[in-house]
Amino acid sequence: MSRYTGPRARVSRRLGTNIFGTRGEAQALEKRPYPPGIHGRTRRRGNQNTEYLAELQEKQKARFTYGLNERQFRRVYEEASRKKGVTGENMLRSLELRLDNVIYRAGWASTRPQARQFVSHGHVNVNGKRVDVPSYRVRKGDVVEIREKTRTNPIVQWNKDVLDRTPPPWLERDDEFKVTVYSEPIREQIDVPIREQLIVELYSK
Repeated sequence: MSRYTGPRARVSRRLGTNIFGTRGEAQALEKRPYPPGIHGRTRRRGNQNTEYLAELQEKQKARFTYGLNERQFRRVYEEASRKKGVTGENMLRSLELRLDNVIYRAGWASTRPQARQFVSHGHVNVNGKRVDVPSYRVRKGDVVEIREKTRTNPIVQWNKDVLDRTPPPWLERDDEFKVTVYSEPIREQIDVPIREQLIVELYSK
């Protein structure tokens, strides 16, 4: 199964950050800022804070944030390592260019899992054609929009009006329900709390 369907707050508490972006996770982190489980308060003592643990946690942060399973994430890393440039930045750039992430960045979905659902249910067009594959990777110049019938959906309207999320510089807003991929994102434009170099070190061993 490519997406995680278990308790989200447990994942966020284990990794120490709000992974899925929900209010419940934020509340759980505030009330119980330690890993879940009976030994959560004492789990990270002494020599348990190893280099491997730090690398593994960064990988899990990235994997859960973008909604990939281990095989998919490994494939993204291997593809990034074959490209010119910094492997970690190439990897994050590929993840940001996923169609479900573009829907989230455009402000039409409150979370990436919700954006994934919008795409898989066929509510999104790319260059005028319906695309229902969340992992579809957009390119520079692609036009992404919410389909006409979906624009009146109460959830989409609420997200647009209440979230009022400004798209990143690499997305150019054409109108309320249409954006153009202006360029590929650079590292400074990717605001995820992930130390990608640790992921590269983990996989390169």
